[in-house]
Amino acid sequence: MSIEKEKNLENQGNYRFFQNRECEYFPCHAVNEKDDFNCLFCFCPLYALGDRCGGRFSYDNEKGIKDCSGCLLPHKRDSYDHICEKTKLVIEMTRK
Repeated sequence: MSIEKEKNLENQGNYRFFQNRECEYFPCHAVNEKDDFNCLFCFCPLYALGDRCGGRFSYDNEKGIKDCSGCLLPHKRDSYDHICEKTKLVIEMTRK
C-alpha cells in the first residue's frame, strides 16, 4: 500500500474502512485492487432501496429479484458517506 493511501486511511477514521482477508469469500467481487476492497458493508444496507440505491445492479427478468453481483458501491474505499446518506432513505421507509 502506498504512503498516500495509508495517510488517506488515517484521515478517514478506522470506522470507515475494514478488510477481512481471512474471509473465505474475500474479495466477494472481482476487483483489480484488493487493498481498496472495503468489507465494512459486507451485505449492502441499501438493497431495499431498489433502483434508488445508486449502485450498479440489474433485475432477474424471470423472478424480478434485484441482482447486485456486478455492484462494488458498498465495497469501494470512499463509499462510506454515500451509504450513510442513502441509509436515511431506508430509515424513512420503515417509519410508521
